[in-house]
Amino acid sequence: MNNIKVVFMGTPDFAVPILEGLIENYDVIGVVSQPDKRVGRKQELVNTPIKEVALKHNIKVFQPVKIREEYEEIINLGADIIVTCAYGQIIPKAILDAPRLGCINVHGSLLPKLRGGAPIHWAIINGEKKTGMTIMYMDVKMDSGDIISSRETEITDSDNLESLYDRMSLIGRDLLLDTLPSIIEGTNERIKQDENEVTFGFNIKREEEHIDFNKTSREVFNLIRGLSPVPGANAILDSEEMKIYASRIGDKINNGNTCGEVCSIYKDGIGIWCSDREIIITDIKPFGKKRMLVNSYLNGIDKNKLIGKVFE
Repeated sequence: MNNIKVVFMGTPDFAVPILEGLIENYDVIGVVSQPDKRVGRKQELVNTPIKEVALKHNIKVFQPVKIREEYEEIINLGADIIVTCAYGQIIPKAILDAPRLGCINVHGSLLPKLRGGAPIHWAIINGEKKTGMTIMYMDVKMDSGDIISSRETEITDSDNLESLYDRMSLIGRDLLLDTLPSIIEGTNERIKQDENEVTFGFNIKREEEHIDFNKTSREVFNLIRGLSPVPGANAILDSEEMKIYASRIGDKINNGNTCGEVCSIYKDGIGIWCSDREIIITDIKPFGKKRMLVNSYLNGIDKNKLIGKVFE
């Protein structure tokens, strides 16, 4: 099947193992990625992770600013199939209709649950016990095409966004490579999504990164790990934003105490009241400082002055 011509469309690290798997097994004739971005204080232009892989393998790269207006070169490549994963733009119908084997997407949820750009974040934030990867045919609506195959993975309390991303990326690669032969041979399944079961996992908004300590400790715990390490959950202490990357649920029960108030100091954490009990934060980035474990943070301050302060 090495003669099957593939165009791959993707942008972040999450899609890298999937592209590498395709390169090892098929003829990847082109890669489409979002435009490079300027990062850091010096605003240096940095290649997307997918572009880096393509350049390493001497594969032609396309980076349209608006793909709905700049797609002719992609169609002219004459791909047998187009594979997308975390590309980042809505793909126009002209592209969807071009390959003889269609356009398929590697999506980070068990569709029809969590359509959208941040399904892995929301699976953790929502407290789901499992999630998975889905291979689907693409259509003009977001993540609504027919399902070809899927594979589950458990979400444990030890998972955060980073660990689940890494695991699901490899699951997506393996599922795609297992599924492609049936698509090429025309023997694959094609299952309509049940629109009555649709939920959404849209991109995280800035206001959704903020911790509301009036919620339960479990809800706060899930939010923190669902946003760790990027973009990171946040709370305000002494009028300054603190990023919070890790926590655990404590034993102390809240019997009418102020939510957000610091109630305990541990060797490795700060206990904060939620609506039901304390949450203990253990990994933070104070305003204007580097990310650090809370035990390091506590070594540099007067711990006793923290008790009674309120995170907003």
